[in-house]
Amino acid sequence: MKIELSRVSKRYRREWVVRDVDLMLEAPGRYAVTGPNGSGKSTLLRILSGHLSPTKGQASFSHQKKSLNPNEAWQYLSYTAPYIELIEEFTLLEALQFHHRFRKFAAGLQPKDLVGVLGFPDSTANKPVRFFSSGMKQRLKLALAICSDTPLLLLDEPTSNLDRQGAAWYLDLIGQFAGDRLVVVASNVEEDYAFCTEYIDILQYKSKTKNIAT
Repeated sequence: MKIELSRVSKRYRREWVVRDVDLMLEAPGRYAVTGPNGSGKSTLLRILSGHLSPTKGQASFSHQKKSLNPNEAWQYLSYTAPYIELIEEFTLLEALQFHHRFRKFAAGLQPKDLVGVLGFPDSTANKPVRFFSSGMKQRLKLALAICSDTPLLLLDEPTSNLDRQGAAWYLDLIGQFAGDRLVVVASNVEEDYAFCTEYIDILQYKSKTKNIAT
């Protein structure tokens, strides 16, 4: 998977969130998008997912040397973020089975196998997600994204709501399933992107940001 951003800028109303972003991200790269809260990290991730169109500039996507329309990018990615909700009426097993209909899991894993990967007791398989703790819900979100068989993995604040044990579990999951994918992590917590080798400081794309209409 390869993503190229050429002079990409994004504006909400009169405020420029990021300006003139020039980046090339390519598998099997490990990229960390860093910066303080509210600085535009999530906005950049949404542009990289193809879900958000730039106000100016161009985002280009390709996979196995084949160009993709930005509207097609969703077929090639897994994405988790605090603002992405689970269907809490599902039981755990139903949630895993539903996801598996649209995204196959890596290494031939089946939905029931993910219960063990999550580190949950077998008894939780039939428990509705709405009764899970915030940490359990975060583990489920991460497992659905990281264990999916996709060439692009986007993670926004991945250890949100996780305790120390959960954070260690997350890093272990990355080690097992990230493989040769393109992985991008947006966070200001160093532990979240400890495995990354490339760093994107979002503040370098904020220096020209003004509340102007042009």
